Amino acid sequence: MIDKQVASAADAVADIPDGASLAVGGFGLSGNPTALIEALLAQGTTDLSVASNNCGTDDWGLGLLLGAKRIRKMTSSYVGENKEFERQFLSGELELELTPQGTLAEKLRAGGSGIAAFYTRTGVGTQVAEGGLPRRYAPDGSVAVASPKKDVRVFDGLEYVLEEAIVTDFSLVHAWKGDRHGNLVFRKATRAFSPLAAMAGRVCIAQVEHLVEPGEIDPDDVQLPGIYVHRVVEVGPDIDKRIEKRTVREEA
Repeated sequence: MIDKQVASAADAVADIPDGASLAVGGFGLSGNPTALIEALLAQGTTDLSVASNNCGTDDWGLGLLLGAKRIRKMTSSYVGENKEFERQFLSGELELELTPQGTLAEKLRAGGSGIAAFYTRTGVGTQVAEGGLPRRYAPDGSVAVASPKKDVRVFDGLEYVLEEAIVTDFSLVHAWKGDRHGNLVFRKATRAFSPLAAMAGRVCIAQVEHLVEPGEIDPDDVQLPGIYVHRVVEVGPDIDKRIEKRTVREEA
């Protein structure tokens, strides 16, 4: 019997060193592992390379680490809603590996499944496959680092581009419910990337709203088995949650 519960978010992330790579769950601001991110910010960890669908907003989620200049590189599919992200990228302070959303999800899943790489139709005929996407700008606005050309092969008369899996040192995720063995249940949009990010980390750390005893989660309800999870910390159901926009138009 393995009890994976740790006492606090600070204890859970205490061994994440400078220069570590992280896979971080969340979809927009839904399911951001905010307690773990804030603990990482408080302990001063820097020079991080992060794979996540997006980078939060200027004052929330991964945006907190970005604003403190703790992130060296982002691998993301959506980079809006964050003015500091734009500023750092265009000024050459931040490296960005812009990745199609479905491809990013599969790269994380493949990393957690022991698959080194895979071929996909997504990106064929674009700079995703042909190379040349800016990854880092120089201070004068020129492209200092560009994406490389990727291998393209033909299967059944159609071209496919080779994408390598993502495996990171650690992964940080938020789940609605978990047990002390690390079995997790996610809610709604948080399930889009969080299980995949969890799988990709060599050490997975999960914050959960509700921590229950082993056996209390029906096996059919488990969305990520505990074999992928190494540490669990309970943060409670009252943890602050945000969305980017509450309305999309002004009232008439």
